[in-house]
Amino acid sequence: MKLLAIYPSLDIRFVTVVLLAMGLSTPGQAEITSLDSANIDDVLNNAAVSIVNFYADWCRFSQMLHPIFEESSNIVREEFPETKQVVFARVDCDQHSDIAQRYRITKYPTLKMFRNGMMMKREYRGQRSVAAIADFIRQQQVNPVKELQSMEEMNTLDRSKRNIIAYFESKDSENYNTYAKVANILRDDCTFLSAFGAISQAERFSGDNIIYKPVGESIAEMVYLGSLTNFDLTYAWAQDKCVPLVREITFENGEELTEEGIPFLILFHVKEDTQSLEKFQHEVARQLISEKGSINFLHADCEKFRHPLLHIQKTPADCPVIAIDSFRHMYVYPDYKDLNIPGKLRQFVLDLHSGKLHREFHHGPDPTDSTPGQEETGGEAASSPPESSFQKLAPSETRYTILNRGRDEL
Repeated sequence: MKLLAIYPSLDIRFVTVVLLAMGLSTPGQAEITSLDSANIDDVLNNAAVSIVNFYADWCRFSQMLHPIFEESSNIVREEFPETKQVVFARVDCDQHSDIAQRYRITKYPTLKMFRNGMMMKREYRGQRSVAAIADFIRQQQVNPVKELQSMEEMNTLDRSKRNIIAYFESKDSENYNTYAKVANILRDDCTFLSAFGAISQAERFSGDNIIYKPVGESIAEMVYLGSLTNFDLTYAWAQDKCVPLVREITFENGEELTEEGIPFLILFHVKEDTQSLEKFQHEVARQLISEKGSINFLHADCEKFRHPLLHIQKTPADCPVIAIDSFRHMYVYPDYKDLNIPGKLRQFVLDLHSGKLHREFHHGPDPTDSTPGQEETGGEAASSPPESSFQKLAPSETRYTILNRGRDEL
């Protein structure tokens, strides 16, 4: 190498630092696990926390991240030497496109976090620096469960948040271990608290238990009735309480929702119109609870999302409006006033899954379908149909970019 040839007496440690800063060398002690189809499940399932770099060799930004990611791994390993406590791993998405598809990777590099093999909804979007990545991992090591020192603290709960409180005889128990595991996964969606021993005794009249306190002072709490040692049951119950069935989409969480990889069923409504939202929430719960997991139920502020509305030839004056964003096109629910007709909203979603909405979008109503109002979802001629207003326009652009463009046009 020229530097060594010109300066044969130059301290090799200095050269290493220089090359690292230039991105031409990597620290020798970096422990980055390369994942493939054969080892990915074993590696991720056996790590408390994993941060995975999904990259492509041809991507300039991926190349820039490599030395930063490796140096972050070195720093974290010094602080958390237990090999299964934190794992830094990477996936070459060109070589392992099946893994990239499995985790819905659409841009490079993408940093995803996993807990005990379960991918977290929120990917890492902080600064791509050694200090920022290392600090992010430190934050993930903080226990999300706040321990109550007295039951009087219950009187100061923030009831604008979703609170889950657990009462255990002992912190050193399988019941608490399950609860802590659930809390770590849902730490961004709920506030988790716990009380132990004598402090919790009055609430443990029938043994250890977990309760959920919903948002609002007047709403009754709910008790978990499943096995406290069964992680899957406990997690499913807590997720149902912590993650609303109908969520609000904003400019801040748009990309995050997009990355869940399933279509959107969206109610556009005026912010003050809580009646329409309540009606939508009721009908989603009544007609579509079985479709949870195959489509995201969302609501959006008409004023903030003028751009997507214009894309489907609507304005805030037309709200409330219901539409599906399939990531390819947007389909308008024929008439909001029909929302409470039994099965009507469900059929709209089933028509998406069957391909009927897409087919009619391009070719008009099916010959055997005389349902009125279908022309409203038919849109333009098949030669130039409008794209989804949340859809990515190019490999480097996401629907989140479109959301920002919509905001800029307000």
